[in-house]
Amino acid sequence: MSELERGERLQIMLNAEELRAVENWRFDKRMPSRAAAVRELLRRGLQSEGFTVAAEGARSGSFGVLDGDEPVTVSTPEKD
Repeated sequence: MSELERGERLQIMLNAEELRAVENWRFDKRMPSRAAAVRELLRRGLQSEGFTVAAEGARSGSFGVLDGDEPVTVSTPEKD
């Protein structure tokens, strides 16, 4: 799948204030669409929290609520 193809759909509900914030950010950053703005905000938020792309073949069971303060390790796919 090419980088421009989107294989999954994610539907979210926002209140009026959240939508205004997304739209204001989108126009300020000259993003081409609301979807592009939301993807970029998600990417930036996850990156700022230290999350990266899960390794190929990772199972959803590898991610979840942890007991205590156990460290979480997420690997990224190796580049060729």
